[in-house]
Amino acid sequence: MTFGERAAELAGLAASLLGWRPDEFWDATPVELATAFGMGGQDEAVIDSTELARLQSLFPDKRDR
Repeated sequence: MTFGERAAELAGLAASLLGWRPDEFWDATPVELATAFGMGGQDEAVIDSTELARLQSLFPDKRDR
């Protein structure tokens, strides 16, 4: 399977299972995609709500602007 074929397959899964639009799929990192599909590793770093709020203020979602 080529990269393009695999990407199209994953984009379709993200749309049907996660409700993601194409731009949300292409903006996501591989780690975000794996986490959204429940494939994240157990060794993943966990952040607390304060750090999450700080990151959200630094990097607001472009759909919220």
